Amino acid sequence: MKIKRRKTRQIKVGSVRIGGGAPVSIQSMTNCDTSDVKSAVAQIRKLEAAGCEIVRVAVKDPEDAAAIANIKKKISVPLVSDIHFDYRLALAAIDSGADKIRINPGNIWKHREISRVAKAAKEARIPIRVGVNSGSAPSSTPDALVKAALSCVKVLEDHHFRDIILSLKASGVMPTIEAYRKIASACDYPLHLGVTAAGPYDSGIVKSSIGIGGLLADGIGDTIRVSLTDDPAEEVEVARRILSALNIRRFGPDIISCPTCGRCRVDLVRIVADLESKLNSRRLKTCIAPITVAVMGCEVNGPGEAREADIGIAAGKGSGVLFINGKIVKRVKEKDFTSALVKEIKKFK
Repeated sequence: MKIKRRKTRQIKVGSVRIGGGAPVSIQSMTNCDTSDVKSAVAQIRKLEAAGCEIVRVAVKDPEDAAAIANIKKKISVPLVSDIHFDYRLALAAIDSGADKIRINPGNIWKHREISRVAKAAKEARIPIRVGVNSGSAPSSTPDALVKAALSCVKVLEDHHFRDIILSLKASGVMPTIEAYRKIASACDYPLHLGVTAAGPYDSGIVKSSIGIGGLLADGIGDTIRVSLTDDPAEEVEVARRILSALNIRRFGPDIISCPTCGRCRVDLVRIVADLESKLNSRRLKTCIAPITVAVMGCEVNGPGEAREADIGIAAGKGSGVLFINGKIVKRVKEKDFTSALVKEIKKFK
């Protein structure tokens, strides 16, 4: 089933298009001092290598804003400046070459200040993200988040500025989903999805997958940032998996494997972990087509599942049958499962 995406206007962040039918893009954020140019560039390049398409940096002071110009010389992805409390930092970041400005109407709310940012962004031909979150909004209810976002949008529109992206992030999954659904029916601006402060790796993945994934399944959302208390590169990997699971975008092979049961006679957990590790290598990620690989632990569901995949193995006792495009190719020993699969997977382009 193909997801019917919400129709929006389209904006550009550097070379990346958001909304208006463009692919759902992946974002993350550095966690070092932006004024530490060397560290910021190293982290951004790591995010680029992981598949991040837009990177945001915190701009806390004039030194951070000034550093943007030097950072931009050394990276390829668009750079977004995250602004809170002081609108003058947005002006400085724009002067320094930021590709987009994020302002928070919870702490930058005066019409005069928002209008100054709108004027500067319009002259620089860059967009503004109106980023509302429950931590700084007057109330964390979905209606309050929507009201805060639309109030800021009205000020921008009053100054003939419409290169706008919206985000309405709560730390709870259901308030986040409800807020985005409400804003989606109230305007045609592209939406940046995320669950704010989602938490550590495991629980953060669950919250983000439900919140972001549920909205994407509804056709809502044009760019995403998974929020994890972890290495920012992990956010990118989770984002890619969410998009792949919904078949919105595909990034290399997708492994389907059974949960194992008493009928399984091979060490399926080890086999799948080994295969995933090999397929996640940077070299293979960039050269393998987006195919489906099935690794099934017994003969009950295995052949059927494997036939639906592009390539797969259905295991018996100590060995298994290799399938390619639904046809049996050969029998493979358990110790050769991973190598046999990788060898055949490399042939898909």
